[in-house]
Amino acid sequence: MTMTHPRAGDARSYLFNDHTVEGYRRAVAAGSARVAGRVGRTDRPFSGAAPARLAPEIAAIDLERPLHDHAAALDELERVYLRDAVYFHHPRYLAHLNCPVVIPALLGEVVLSAVNSSLDTWDQSAGGTLIERRMVEWTAGRIGFGPAADGVFTSGGTQSNLQALFLAREEARAAGTPLSRLRVITSEAGHFSVRKAAALLGLGPEAVVAVETDAERRMRLDGLARELDRCRRAGLTVMAVAATAGTTDFGSIDPLPEIARLCAAAGVWLHVDAAYGCGLLVSRRRRHLLDGIERADSVTVDFHKSFFQPVSSSALLVRDGAALRHAAHHADYLNPLRMAERGIPNQVDKSLQTTRRFDALKLWLTLRVMGADAVGELFDQVVDLAAEAHAMLAADPRFEVVTRSPLSTLVFRYLPPEGPGRELADDANLYAREALAASGEAVVAGTTVDGRHHLKLTLLNPETTRDDVAYVLDLLAGHAQRHVDDLAPLAGQPEVTHVHS
Repeated sequence: MTMTHPRAGDARSYLFNDHTVEGYRRAVAAGSARVAGRVGRTDRPFSGAAPARLAPEIAAIDLERPLHDHAAALDELERVYLRDAVYFHHPRYLAHLNCPVVIPALLGEVVLSAVNSSLDTWDQSAGGTLIERRMVEWTAGRIGFGPAADGVFTSGGTQSNLQALFLAREEARAAGTPLSRLRVITSEAGHFSVRKAAALLGLGPEAVVAVETDAERRMRLDGLARELDRCRRAGLTVMAVAATAGTTDFGSIDPLPEIARLCAAAGVWLHVDAAYGCGLLVSRRRRHLLDGIERADSVTVDFHKSFFQPVSSSALLVRDGAALRHAAHHADYLNPLRMAERGIPNQVDKSLQTTRRFDALKLWLTLRVMGADAVGELFDQVVDLAAEAHAMLAADPRFEVVTRSPLSTLVFRYLPPEGPGRELADDANLYAREALAASGEAVVAGTTVDGRHHLKLTLLNPETTRDDVAYVLDLLAGHAQRHVDDLAPLAGQPEVTHVHS
């Protein structure tokens, strides 16, 4: 069906309003049908397209010549995006912390994008403000915070971590501590956004202190205690300890109760980055893995990682809502102080952002349609699968697995058979990942452990099976060994020095 507008030059016909609702219905139906059709016939997570092929196609499109037709635009989009998109719903997408999404949340996307509320002030969102506040209250309750808790939705874990450390910095500055004397302690497995936040907050590169981890990649308590004591004796102020509940590579969860005890004794702000591990908040079988999180001063949660929500859907929660005052600024045109004094709820008073999407609606509809237990069961299923996959890897002589994750990641590497090819292990693992992606049959991630290249599976799709994992492992081993076979005859040969007369 062709969906042309009455006149190509009538710009008002493109506006969504009471005069154009039928056009809106047709356009959205056509778009959703196109996506559904593509997903329905997708037999692999990726086409394997390289930038060298896609870039010229996109560059060749003349943006000064509009198509004036939704169907034609969708045809073009099929060619430059949908055909080669990376599809997280596919059971052999096993790379990053990207989850398949639930339908109630997609329904929320349709509603929130059309109404287009901005969650900064009451007069731009009204009920949306109250729904977000209920979602914050619900999440804080799941964490175990008391009635003084508060929070705000954010664009993702990086922003949540930034705001948490901003609040901690302002609390330290209120005591008169200069920036140059402030320190943040995290683990060597913590997220890179902690260092990025410190830089954005005006702290020097020496401000972030990394504590070593144990064999399970958790922050070592003796290392934390030692750094707290060292900073105290050096006259430095630890403005925050950033613990992690679900590291990106290993899914490791720092010993939160003991860290909370050390922070309380030292009078230090405790932030817990639970961007990945927040799915445990709705798990009926594994909630205990987050014990101690209720003693944090601030917590990052990413619903778009382990609550099966579309990007973006994240939040920062604080145990004492009064800390959010540090983010409040009053502009006469937007949120004058008199509005706060009258008790008018403005979320901009708590946020680093001004204009902000109504992302809380997606979680709201997910809970109202599915319920929290159903979300938790989906997360439990991927954690169960990770345990099975770890056992498969540990029993497979082709691979070396680093550690068992309490969540759903697996870090491992292919080990060529003993012989001259063994020294090519790093190259083989790098090649295997790239060759697999180029084939489009599966997508896995990579990382470095102790200076050596490793492969990584991140299991976040409840539709992924043991057979999928086994199939991907066989593909990786095949690519890696073929690379070794190609290069092994050259390995160990002495370099030839050419002498020029």
